[in-house]
Amino acid sequence: MSLNPSSQVSSTVSQSLPLSGKTVLITRSVGQSSQFARMIAAAGANAIEMPALEIGPPSSWEDLDSAIANLSEFDWLILTSSNGINYFFERLIALEKDARTLANLKIAVVGEKTAQTLKKQNLQPDFIPPNFIADSLIEHFPEQLAGKKVLFPRVETGGREDLIRQFRQQGAEVMEVAAYQSCCPSSIPASAELALQSGTVDIITFASSKTVKFFNQLAQTIFLDNPQDNQPSEVSNYLEGVCIASIGPQTSQACQAYFGRVDVEASEYTLEGLTQAVIDWVSNLGE
Repeated sequence: MSLNPSSQVSSTVSQSLPLSGKTVLITRSVGQSSQFARMIAAAGANAIEMPALEIGPPSSWEDLDSAIANLSEFDWLILTSSNGINYFFERLIALEKDARTLANLKIAVVGEKTAQTLKKQNLQPDFIPPNFIADSLIEHFPEQLAGKKVLFPRVETGGREDLIRQFRQQGAEVMEVAAYQSCCPSSIPASAELALQSGTVDIITFASSKTVKFFNQLAQTIFLDNPQDNQPSEVSNYLEGVCIASIGPQTSQACQAYFGRVDVEASEYTLEGLTQAVIDWVSNLGE
């Protein structure tokens, strides 16, 4: 029996892709993992989604509503994630306001993806730090922070406390308000559980510190008889030989804390950068 010529070409192309033959586990948040999975699959990998984060509204809108009612009092609005932007503007609209309310407010964002999300609201950020990490926000802030009043809509729990502290150390008055909440999913997709149990996963990618923490929590239910929520564990023993890939320094710190290592860190702290870092790692294996 002869193969269809087009099938032979397709097979050859697939095998020539940089991640051909590799199984990559994607641990982004629910509803946000598919974009990254497509990027990984386009490089030839078998991409398996295991969302390790769920995003939802905060336990109360009271603080955010109060801040929105008094936006004219603030000098800067700090937005460090697309989730923060989406929930902030969702609430703005719910209170029958729109982007014009922010006309006299300067806006700082962290990263091009966050800036792109802001642009969907027909707004341009006044400041994007040169490196796509929160620490760079303070280091390169375009004006003196002393005496400035800053509004920081953020995740309800488990956010970057050091960023708030640094702003205050520079003399800024910071009002942090809960705009959304993140938590660990209650279940694991069957395909991801099977891949982990069978040891067929080659690479696990992490795009935030919380996905590391919650992946560890979920993985305990697969590998351990007595899982202990939120604690570093023996999960790392079951990931021997699996590449741990991180999007940036903060995520790498979490990988070190929970798994004792990180094998790949993106040099550009974006999904594209993480994809390229994984490709480079695989390419180096063949050298």
